[in-house]
Parts: sequence; structure tokens; C-alpha cells
Amino acid sequence: MRCFFIFIWVFLYQLNCFSQTITDLEIIKEKYPNSNFVRLHQENVISIELDEGEFTILQEVIEENVYLDESATYNSKQSISFSSFFEMQKIEASSYLLDDGKYIETKIDDFKEKDDLENSFYDDTKSLNFIYPNLNKWSKTKLKYTQKINNPRFLNAFYFGNFYPIINNKLTIIADKKIQLRFQQFNTEKNPVVFTKTENRKNNIYTWELKNVDEFEFEENSISYKSILPHIIPIISSYTTNESKMNMLSDVADLYRWYYSLIQNINKDENDKDLVELVQKLIKDKPNNLEKARAIYYWTQENIKYIAFEYALGGFVPRESNDVFKKKYGDCKDNSSILFKMLEIAGIKGNLTWIGTRSIPYTYSEVPTPLVDNHMILSFEDENKTYYLDATGRYTSIDAPTSFIQGKEALVAKGENLFEIKLVPTIAPKLNAFIDTTNIIISNSEIIGKSKSEISGYLKSDYFYSLEKQNTDTKLKDFYNTALEKGNNSFLIKNIKELNKFEYDKNLVVAYDFSLSNYAKFLGDEIYINLNLNKRLLAFKNKENRKTAIEYEYTNYYEYQTSLSIPEGYIVNYLPENTTITNEYITSNINYKLTKETIEYTHTVELNTLILDLDAQKKVNDLIKQMELSYKEVVILQKKP
Repeated sequence: MRCFFIFIWVFLYQLNCFSQTITDLEIIKEKYPNSNFVRLHQENVISIELDEGEFTILQEVIEENVYLDESATYNSKQSISFSSFFEMQKIEASSYLLDDGKYIETKIDDFKEKDDLENSFYDDTKSLNFIYPNLNKWSKTKLKYTQKINNPRFLNAFYFGNFYPIINNKLTIIADKKIQLRFQQFNTEKNPVVFTKTENRKNNIYTWELKNVDEFEFEENSISYKSILPHIIPIISSYTTNESKMNMLSDVADLYRWYYSLIQNINKDENDKDLVELVQKLIKDKPNNLEKARAIYYWTQENIKYIAFEYALGGFVPRESNDVFKKKYGDCKDNSSILFKMLEIAGIKGNLTWIGTRSIPYTYSEVPTPLVDNHMILSFEDENKTYYLDATGRYTSIDAPTSFIQGKEALVAKGENLFEIKLVPTIAPKLNAFIDTTNIIISNSEIIGKSKSEISGYLKSDYFYSLEKQNTDTKLKDFYNTALEKGNNSFLIKNIKELNKFEYDKNLVVAYDFSLSNYAKFLGDEIYINLNLNKRLLAFKNKENRKTAIEYEYTNYYEYQTSLSIPEGYIVNYLPENTTITNEYITSNINYKLTKETIEYTHTVELNTLILDLDAQKKVNDLIKQMELSYKEVVILQKKP
């Protein structure tokens, strides 16, 4: 270990010569045997100048990597994002090929620019794309670029860790003494970040350093990386100009004032006559405001196509409702704009509302900057209840928020300097339900059955999204054979009948017949059959060595009711015992009931949480182990003497 750290010191401080022996590189490989590459050095230097109230902010980024195996070539293609808010000033990149113990540099001079239209809320993001040539085992790369940050509210987070090892991290902020900053740290409790502050005549200089950070493991269904990786968010809270203190982002009120300045002048034009006529038609004969809002909301979901298309402050300013109505497309802000106007025409007060999706773990008090949210919706109040209307989430009932904003803070605009922070509710499990009722008979060794599945809430929305793609009878049958499978893969569905398909306020009902081959076992005078046709609880079993929390899209409830007709000439020789397991995260039970002609089986599974941390995962796994024994239990039918 001492040799390793001596080598790293020499390597980092004499990196410009790029001369290294294979032995030295093997030390890194030994230290990080499971990594394809290691980031040797990453550094951000942010300089913030203030002149007569005007900010000049430059951010210099340096990244240096070494590649530890032949997969290096997969890292050849690289891109750097920029926008009108993060203006690219200068970029340099080189790859280094090891040849006879020395590195040969190849400078990159071909950078291709293209639009990146994946963002739904922020700015006109573009990317510079380039290729590192000749990458192989032991190759190195160096990237250095400078961006001008054109809005002082947009200082980005600096991450001290990632899904690859980082040997040396450094963040430096050089700020005019007239600027007051605060620094919000996340997930740094277990990481000894070294902070220093110095000053010269004009500037305060803040520095954070962290060395030898192991890679963080990417795991399926994990919580947001922002909840895992150590990082710091610098915030300009205020500044002094002409002896006067000016707030920038000292609290959420400052953020709101800026947001409100961007929306206060929209939708001032005379309403489009066709839009007014449409609203009047939609709300005709509707008995109250809620039903009027429901009709308007569902029309918007069905008719305004979601397209993310942003440029400059267009990433923050909703488009005019008249334009959205004519074009029939828009992003989240545009959907909110037309909803606002349509409700207004109907005599209902709506409120433009900013919100972060669940991928953003911050509260408005922690991070009162544009990093705290990435979405806009419309909220309105009726009978002391707040409704959160997000027309980008098709098939979502007015009674529920979209699943990806559950539990999040919403910044509700009430007027100039008047806002409210509300907590979006999490929908109860039984509102996201799958309830299956099945009747089966045993015919030879085959199970013949009739089922009806009733699906509600977010589960129903997921079905609808999938059903949009099933545009032939064959595709539809294949989809339901997979989605509704019982017993084993010999399950075969037929005679499908769908009710309330694509309805917003009614549950989806799917009725069908099915067969299940080679499921019941005949041994002498006995029939063995496992009535656990759906072992739903096993879907919540987690890997024992998992390292990160699990996040579910929504809570849910499953109920399977199966009625087995006792074959003529048989009696029940063995009926398994009932089982109930429960903790604060999951509740499940299996119940058997014998009647004169049938065995009535019921199995329920209820997930009561959105996130399972490591301790909760262990508790859930321990609980599932108990139910796994019950899943193996079979009913035994005995031929009458």
C-alpha cells in the first residue's frame, strides 16, 4: 500500500511527461481488479468575478483516465454537453498510446456538434462529440475544457465519486469577496473530504479534495445516483454591489421570484376562439369544478402530444396556450400552460407548479436553485383537496399524481411573491391493484380455467402503455400470455375479452379462458396440485449482497382468488395451512377454505413502501423465506373408496 501511494503521488504530479512502466500500471490494476478504467484525476476550477453587479463565471474541467484492459476501445466515443447557459469556450483532448515504456500523444482536432433533445424542462443542450484514437490496454486520455456559465443560478454539482474508481478529486472555487456562497454537501459522511479556505486581496478561494474513491456499484432498480454519490452543490446566496446587499438564492423565496419573473407575462393575449368553444363543449352539463377539470385534463392528455424541445430560457418559460392549442404538442411547461388557460376559461383557478421528479432527492430548503426541480405541472384546489395535473403522464386519473412525483415537494405559484410548498401524496397500495378471480377444473392432467383480472391505478397505466403497441391479435395474445401467466410456461390463453380499455376512471378488466398442461400430478389414487398459480411475492426478493437501496415506481396490491372444483369421485385428503406474514414494508397471506364442492384459495401481496434500504431488504428477504415454504405446499385429492 505504501508503494501504491508513493506511485500515485509521483504519477499525479509528473503526469505531464506521461512516462510510465508496466509495473506501475500493474499496481493500479491490482488495486482495482474489477475496473475497466480508472480516473486518475478530475478537477473543476470555477472562477466567479463580479463587476458592477455583473457576473463572469468560468468553469475549467480536467479529466485524466487510464484503461486497464482491452475493452478500452469501447470508451473511444466521448461527448461533452453544453448549452446557452453553459457556453463552450475551449476544449482540448488527447489520447496516449504506451510504446516501449513511453506514451505517444495523439491530439484530437475533430469535434462534431449535435443537438441533444432529451431534456424536458431545462435548456437547449447540445454536445461536442469526438473519438479517442488507438485506445487499448494501458492507454490514457486527457480532456480539458472551459465553459462560461451565463447565469449565476446554474452552478452545477461536483461529484467526488462515480461508477468507476477516482484516485484524485479536486474542486476549487475562486470567488470575489463581494459574493456570499454556501455549499450543500450530500452523501459525504463516509468520505473524508478535505476542505480549505484561503484568500487574497480580492478573492476567497475554497478547495475540496478527496482521494482514492472506490467505484460505486450500479444496481438494477436502484435509487437515484444523486442519493448515492458524494457531491457538493455550490450556491450563490447573495452579493454586494454599490454597498447594497442583493439576494440571489438565499432561500426558496429568491428562487421563486426568479421563476415567477419568467411566467408572469405569458397567456396575456386574447383567447383563441376555437379553444374557448372547445372548453365550453367539454364542460357542458358538468355539475361541478372537479368534473369540469376532469374533462379538460383528460382531453389534454389525449390530444396534446408530449415533445421535449427547448432553447435558452424556453427551457423555463411555458409557451403561449394559443400556440400549444394550434400545434397540438408541447413539453411539460406547455401542457401546464394550456391546462392553466383552459381551466381559467372554465372559471377555475389553476396554479403553475414546479416540481422535481423522484430522481432528484433535494428539498427546496436544501437546494433553492434550478437543480432542485426538473418538471412543471398544474395544480388546483377543490373542496380542500389539491389535485396535481400532469398531462405528460397519459392515462393518469385526476385523482392521482403521476407516479414519478409521489412524495415530492411542489412549489405552487399563487402570485407575485406568493407561493406555497406542498407535499405530493403517495398513493395507497390498494389503489394500484391487480385482482384476479379464477375458476379451474382438472381435466385429465390439464388445468382448464376461466379468469377475470381487474387492474387499477398505476398498474393499469402501465398496461395501457404496453397495450398501445399490441396492434394485432397475435401480439395481443402474446402480451397477455406473458402478463397474466399462471402456473408455468405451458399456460395458454384464449378467448380474450377486454373491458374499459384506455379508460381513465374505470378499471381495466380482462376476461379470458386458459389451459395449463402437465400441471396436476396423478400418482395412483391421488392428485397433487399446487394452487399457488401466482407466486407474486418472489418478485420482491432481493440479492443478499446488494449494496444500494431499491426504489419502486409505486406501492401496489395483488390479490389472487382461485376456486378449484373438486373432481367427481374425489375427496380432499390434505389442505395446506393458512399463512400470514407481515412487516412495515410488505404484507402477504395465503388462505385455504374447503366447501362442499370446491377449494377456495386466496393469496394477497401488499407493498407498502417506495424505497427499501439495505436493512429493509434483509427484513423483506427473511419474510419471503417463510412464504417460500408455503409456495411449495400442494393440495392432495384422494379418490373415494
